[in-house]
Amino acid sequence: MGDSGWRGRLGPAVSIAPAARVDKFEIFFDLVFVFSFFIITRATAANINGRQLLHALLVLAVLWWCWVVHTVVATRVRIGEGFVPVLMVVGMAALFCFALALPQAFGDPQTSEAGPMVVAISYVVIRAVHLTLFLHIVRDKPAERRQLLRYAPELALSTVLLLVAALLPAHIPHTAMAEIVRDALWVTVVLLQYGTGLLAKTWGWQVTSAEHWTERYDLILIIALGESVISVGVGSNLLGQAPTWPGVTAAVFGIVFTAALWWAHYDLVGPAARIALHSTLGRRRVLMARDAYAYLYLPMIAGIIMFALGAEGIVHDVAEPGVPVTEQAAGPDVPLLFGGVFLYLAGNMLFQLRTLHTLSWLRLGTLGVLAASVPVAMLLPGLAALGLLTAICVGMIAAEVVLMSEARHALRAVVLEERTAYEAYEAQYRARWHGMPPGTT
Repeated sequence: MGDSGWRGRLGPAVSIAPAARVDKFEIFFDLVFVFSFFIITRATAANINGRQLLHALLVLAVLWWCWVVHTVVATRVRIGEGFVPVLMVVGMAALFCFALALPQAFGDPQTSEAGPMVVAISYVVIRAVHLTLFLHIVRDKPAERRQLLRYAPELALSTVLLLVAALLPAHIPHTAMAEIVRDALWVTVVLLQYGTGLLAKTWGWQVTSAEHWTERYDLILIIALGESVISVGVGSNLLGQAPTWPGVTAAVFGIVFTAALWWAHYDLVGPAARIALHSTLGRRRVLMARDAYAYLYLPMIAGIIMFALGAEGIVHDVAEPGVPVTEQAAGPDVPLLFGGVFLYLAGNMLFQLRTLHTLSWLRLGTLGVLAASVPVAMLLPGLAALGLLTAICVGMIAAEVVLMSEARHALRAVVLEERTAYEAYEAQYRARWHGMPPGTT
């Protein structure tokens, strides 16, 4: 891709190579998204109720769509090369402002428009950055430029709807009606975004490097899991008081069950799905990438935020000095904790079904156990409820290790063979730099 002017001096945009992997700037950019996850968790934890949870999920869905569009752009050009990082820094600043304003996005519509307006304007800037890069990518491709119009209604309407959601409620005299109108506008934005992703087919969704695509999504998921641990520790005030044995035990439970959820994806399902995406080509690859990663990672991310909220509430009560360890878990903490893990595993099962065309009966049974355990856990002390969830998650992983041992070893053998062959090819290619004939050391 040739460039002139300031773009030429910074360097041209670089296309994605078939074997490309995630670059450092992409990880840097992802940290701002994870900060947004943290803000969503913190804003919801301040006053947990059904409406607050709905608002958190709506914001998460809009934020995740920005992430999806961002990753689609990143399948066409290297985000950290040439002039592209300059534009992405603008997008990062807008995303940071978007995250900072999230706690006020659904505030009292009669008092302030500042928070909703910052959210709406930041969203416009983020999407404008993506659109600018898309236009640059297709500047020499008239057919693709025309096809870009397929996404124009979504971009224009979602922008207008968010601006209306920021401005209109303040002019509705009845607060309850104003809140209903605002929430309905946000729901419409979400339906418009994800519906367009399905109806507009797969234009612009090129997955030149399956390695880059899978690694990008796996990194954001693991960072989100790590952020949930930070959220529990910070939000439950574990850093602001002397440690107690119940508090330490609850913290250990939190780490263990989160590690079990990490294992649930990254031990077998994630690596096998990566190979499955590598083995498909053309439109089938793009459809799998869209369905499994862009769409089905959303319930997993939502589940992480939900169980982080529940774990935070339980750990806070358990670690609070003077609170009896036998005190029953209060409020929505247990449903959020178990429901979040349920949603995470359900999303992961659908991901497995879409990529590998298999279904784990053990995990399906685990979902049944989780659902049946909620009424029981609500009667238990908080520490016992957390321990019960940890036992269920660890038990599922232990059973999979035993029952799926042969499949795990076979997968690792395939991965080792793939990596060995790739390293041998790289060594042969790089031998030319040193004037060495292939096969010599």
